[in-house]
Amino acid sequence: MQARPIPLSNPKASYEEHRQQIEAAVSQFFASGGYILGDQTRRFEAEFARLIGRDYCVTVNNGTDAIQLALQALGVGAGDEVITVSHTAVATVAAIELAGAIPVFADVDPVSYCLDPNQLAGLLSEKTKAILPVHLYGHPADMPAIMAFARQHGLLVIEDCAQAHGANLNGQPVGSFGDAACFSFYPTKNLGAFGDGGAVLTNDPEIAEKLLLLRQYGWKNRYISEFPGMNTRMDELQAALLNLKLPYLENDNQRRARIANYYNNALKGTGLGLPGTTASARHVWHLYVVQTDQRDQLQAFLRQNLVSTGIHYPMAVHQQPAYRERLRGCGNLPVTEALIPRILSLPIYPQLPLEDVDRVCRLIWQWRQ
Repeated sequence: MQARPIPLSNPKASYEEHRQQIEAAVSQFFASGGYILGDQTRRFEAEFARLIGRDYCVTVNNGTDAIQLALQALGVGAGDEVITVSHTAVATVAAIELAGAIPVFADVDPVSYCLDPNQLAGLLSEKTKAILPVHLYGHPADMPAIMAFARQHGLLVIEDCAQAHGANLNGQPVGSFGDAACFSFYPTKNLGAFGDGGAVLTNDPEIAEKLLLLRQYGWKNRYISEFPGMNTRMDELQAALLNLKLPYLENDNQRRARIANYYNNALKGTGLGLPGTTASARHVWHLYVVQTDQRDQLQAFLRQNLVSTGIHYPMAVHQQPAYRERLRGCGNLPVTEALIPRILSLPIYPQLPLEDVDRVCRLIWQWRQ
């Protein structure tokens, strides 16, 4: 009997697990007659703000728009420099440029894979306006150190929390440190919709008000634009589904942690570089990323045995054709550049059976031998 495929992630498994509730919510949505910026959106904004410990949450169409609008609402624009990382999804950098600002790259910490605060001083210039740390793979960036540097130099901080719903540092949720925080609800995220979705969170009522206007053409009164904005509204249907899934986030993160712990224990001695966690951090394991000098060979072997893996990311942003050699900080990223050819993401999602995790581990041992 042939082994069944093991996917890297599986949003459909979430649907299967909550099928009856989801189908009831969809039916109620269609029957409601309210499809844009209605009660479901307002409810999700209130509940998600409460979870993260923020006063305001403004939903948008996706995580990229969230970063762009957060920067614009905070007054970051043309000619301003934003320090971020190159080891991230291109969306982080694309959003900075969509806001008219200039990305500047800091190297990452070799344990957390997040922005290394020790790099900030060397990148500071008279044009620096903000820092945009990314909580990558589910591990929090060192926000106390980043916030201390930012406050010392009068800089804004916008957190990219797209991969870290529920992560924290010493119990304080990511998304509650900076001047604003941005989330994505793409289907594979720890809190995923069944389509696109995003949100910006802040404690500043003026910033929240500006975000509300920016997401819908600058309207305070319908059809009257106070200033130029865009159309980036979260679908009411996605808000309804996120309301359904939000109570399960903590349990899902615990299931991810059990899978990560299984990998950590079962893969000791394989020679793979296993992911680390800093002492004060709660990692929520959006991805489980190992390192090996034989990454491509391991990936091919697992593929032959019906195990899907991923590379997050096959190029750093500064190495990609659209950005190569044109952004500041590109020449001094040794940790980032050492990671790129070595990283491999193994299957992880809340519904992944432990017998499948065990099979992945046994295959890796077989490959090693």
